[in-house]
Amino acid sequence: MDVARSEVSEVGIPVACRSCQARHGVVCGALSSNQLKELGRHSLRRKVDAGCEIIAQGSESSFYSNIMRGVVKLCKVMPDGRQQIVGLQFAPDFVGRPFVRESTLSAEAATDAEICVFPRNLLDRMISETPELQRSLHDQALKELDAAREWMLTLGRRTAEEKVASLLYLIATHAEPQTATSAAFDLPLSRAEIADFLGLTIETVSRQMTRLRKRGIILIENSRHIVVPDMDELERITA
Repeated sequence: MDVARSEVSEVGIPVACRSCQARHGVVCGALSSNQLKELGRHSLRRKVDAGCEIIAQGSESSFYSNIMRGVVKLCKVMPDGRQQIVGLQFAPDFVGRPFVRESTLSAEAATDAEICVFPRNLLDRMISETPELQRSLHDQALKELDAAREWMLTLGRRTAEEKVASLLYLIATHAEPQTATSAAFDLPLSRAEIADFLGLTIETVSRQMTRLRKRGIILIENSRHIVVPDMDELERITA
């Protein structure tokens, strides 16, 4: 894990924050310039290799983080060791749960990633002092609740094709910059992980990917690189 301390300018906001995707995200977008400078003085940028754990389930974390690059998968481990992927996070998502010390999930880099890490105690204090930040976190929690309910619909009622298309659409609209009509990205999950996430078999996932490819909905390059020529058509399948 490479670590580099964030630079802070003499006036205004920290230099590192100016071009950061998280600058207008849930946390940083609700902070004043002075609060950003204070957060910047205590923040670290970390590069995380794919497969490395950011937060362990059941651990007491002393930090929060913003995702600056890459994809993070959230997992729940059962007492008998079985594991379930329960969510994906992308830049500039916030990782952590305010005022709850023990993590109920594990967060692991699904791809090579970069995160901005800052002390839990510092942000907890800022939350208590900043109503706008409280509202921002509350709004984000409601969005995540809505997304979880939508995913329950996907898992419970959508066909195998619709499930695979829904996951591809989720990644396409979050993982990489896209044009108005098309998108291209590397799959952050293996076929086995996709099957686990969607409640399908690996064979079913492969069949549905092949079916989408034959219909021209997606192009598959090098098994992991996906091109979506028509985002509207992919979205139509998920609806």
